[in-house]
Amino acid sequence: MSQIAINTSQNVNINFNISSIGERFLAFIIDNVIKIAYGILIFYLFFSVFDLGYVLNGLDQWSVGAVYSILLFPTVVYPVVLESLMEGQTLGKKVMKIRVVKIDGYQASFGDYLIRWVFRVIDVSFLIVGLITMIVTRNNQRFGDIAAGTAVISLKNNINISHTILENLHTDYVPTFPQVIGLSDNDMRIIKDNYLKALKIDDRQIITKLSDKIKGILKLEVDPTKMTERQFIGIVIKDYNYYTGKE
Repeated sequence: MSQIAINTSQNVNINFNISSIGERFLAFIIDNVIKIAYGILIFYLFFSVFDLGYVLNGLDQWSVGAVYSILLFPTVVYPVVLESLMEGQTLGKKVMKIRVVKIDGYQASFGDYLIRWVFRVIDVSFLIVGLITMIVTRNNQRFGDIAAGTAVISLKNNINISHTILENLHTDYVPTFPQVIGLSDNDMRIIKDNYLKALKIDDRQIITKLSDKIKGILKLEVDPTKMTERQFIGIVIKDYNYYTGKE
């Protein structure tokens, strides 16, 4: 399985496995099954349960089409809405354990997901075009990924707890910084990945930059005589796990 090295905002490279075309196709199938199921359900409710078929009586063809478009609109915006709410995943991607990420190391924004969604018209309407693009590009990117600067990675790595945002906490653990609840899972994943990388190569400059960045975001003042930068980052990671219930 090919890998992609993403350079984070702290100038640290982290390797991820690129999602295979097969995984993306299966996720696409699952998402479409969900959308079809929604369509069947909404029309069943509209015509059978609530018996609203009479609303269409007397309407011209364009008006009837408009009603159908409104009912099925959630299936149209399904990808961009779920990727925005689920940090780069739809239900199909979640089942297949794959995720959309920015290649430049920053967290993907709604604008990035929107660009992918707009270009989806080309990639899906001309399926062979999207397929060929994923085959020939280095990171299995379709047109939408290229335009948005994103890639789809696999989360099916053989990893242990040290490679995730999770930490083993003792039952009597007492947190220090409640401000960490202002961070997201993606923030914490980047913090921990960078921290472990810096520890591995003993890069004190990265640790200092990371510590300063966290203090700036959380608006914290830490007495350096009572806590080293490494201790501070370690406590932040543990506190986040404590407050978010991920221990």
